[in-house]
Amino acid sequence: MQGMRAHMSAQIILELARLAQIAPQQPALERKENIQQQKQAIYAFRNQRLSAYLNVPICSDDFARTAYGKPFLLAYPQLALNHSHSRQHYALAYSEQLQDVGVDVEDLDRKVRFESLARHMFHPAEWELWQAYDQETDYWFKVWTTKEAVLKASGLGIRMSLNQLNSGVHPHQQGGFCHHESLGTFAYQHLQIGGCILTVAWRSERSCKGFQFPKLQLIRH
Repeated sequence: MQGMRAHMSAQIILELARLAQIAPQQPALERKENIQQQKQAIYAFRNQRLSAYLNVPICSDDFARTAYGKPFLLAYPQLALNHSHSRQHYALAYSEQLQDVGVDVEDLDRKVRFESLARHMFHPAEWELWQAYDQETDYWFKVWTTKEAVLKASGLGIRMSLNQLNSGVHPHQQGGFCHHESLGTFAYQHLQIGGCILTVAWRSERSCKGFQFPKLQLIRH
């Protein structure tokens, strides 16, 4: 990506599906077998959608992993991609114009010990803002999904303590930037759709001069 101008024509494709649609639970199976079957169904759906986009057959053997375990397509290293699933939803994000894409999806009706988790994972600035907004749950989910999406975009996953990363999330904004010396700078954008929140992040630059969010093309299944 050559500077911030690359963002002006950039696009991220987001695909969102109900998990039950692509990986239905089998009551007759044991829990471990259901989890394994769900994993294989998710991979198959990911491969199917990328095959449709690239117009070539894609299978799991076409993927390699970075040193930190992030998958990428060997034949298409310019295609930044990432996926995520919650108990109810699956999200796939990919882009040919942006680097290091990450995505996280969470169900808004998820039962969460909000305060307990926030004490452990929120940066002090995030905790202070959360208190100022009366522990708003929408803000909590924005912070959580942003941290996950940024760490996944960076390739580190959850190897870094979440409370070290200040997401810079604002309760009333649907996107922003965050920077960490070990990770670099990432931009991110939130979407709330059909009972879930989805945050996509991508590598950016520290200056927001002339910055425009990329076009998000949402495909719902």
